[in-house]
Amino acid sequence: MGYFAKFLGISAALLMLSATVVGAEEKDPLKARVPADQMSDAKANKNPVAATPENIAKGKALYEGKGTCFNCHGKNGDGQGEAGKVLNPSPRDFTNCKFHKKRKDGELFWIIKNGSVGTGMISLTPAIISEEEAWTIINYERTFCKGE
Repeated sequence: MGYFAKFLGISAALLMLSATVVGAEEKDPLKARVPADQMSDAKANKNPVAATPENIAKGKALYEGKGTCFNCHGKNGDGQGEAGKVLNPSPRDFTNCKFHKKRKDGELFWIIKNGSVGTGMISLTPAIISEEEAWTIINYERTFCKGE
């Protein structure tokens, strides 16, 4: 299936979801979304992509393009993307530095790869992005934390 067809499938799924839910605040931004029985493996999974300026720029391009992350998480990473406004709970707010301090890259990768039950987050790898692209996006997502 081509990229455009996959994107349309995701867009249709988000539209169906939007008809049944109303946006709500993220219930607990620090709560882990990786199942407990898989957490140690997820935490042990290290990011193989260096967080260089070049890779962060690639991550931004993927986040705002092929990965379609901005649709829910917003261009500013604040969880206020157009599609995300109708999700309950709302998408993760990547500007929350407490979230970044609490989560390992491997946990974020697990969510991108497997989705997150009870949220609008679907599995993006390997259907939409490659594993290397997922790691690259994680490096970019980390840049939304500006302090704390």
